[in-house]
Amino acid sequence: MNESGVGRRERRKRATRTALSEAAARLCAERGVPNVTVEQIAEEAGVALRTFFNYFSCKEEAVVAGDAVIAEAVVAAFRERPGPEPVLVALRAAVLGVVDEKDLRFRAERLGVLRGDPVLLPYRLKAFAAHERALAAAVADRAGVPDGDLYPGLVATCVLSALRVAIQRWLSESGPLSALVDAVIAQLDAGLGAPLDRPRD
Repeated sequence: MNESGVGRRERRKRATRTALSEAAARLCAERGVPNVTVEQIAEEAGVALRTFFNYFSCKEEAVVAGDAVIAEAVVAAFRERPGPEPVLVALRAAVLGVVDEKDLRFRAERLGVLRGDPVLLPYRLKAFAAHERALAAAVADRAGVPDGDLYPGLVATCVLSALRVAIQRWLSESGPLSALVDAVIAQLDAGLGAPLDRPRD
């Protein structure tokens, strides 16, 4: 099969995965997680039930998969940044190049009711750990260090946590997300010994 055929197949798979995830999130936000079945999700997404299980093992996995789409896009964009760019510079550009503020706010508002659902917590933690591993591997490649080195894992954990802080602040305030992303990246670059806006002793 030629590359264009592979590309089309992968795009179709991503589109199906996204449709299932969005259907799961929408239905669970409207009805509550316990009141939604995988059959309903598959029907809402317009696919066969067996197709659902080609992508997810349960409805909870499907609900949290929306965040994975963004994380995967950030990692892919980070890997495509020019080689000489420092890690944090490349990460900033990748995040701002991928994240659509309107879509992110809509997703956060629609799924806000699900964020605190204890049923979803272990699936969110599992997904977050997978995002960390993927980003750490990309950081290791860019920095030229072994994947098991402390640096890639530390960068991945700190950056993803910092971005979560920036997004939470942005959702409760007005102003561009880019300014908050710049602020958290700058703080990470300077270190965590003291706030950037306060003189160091």
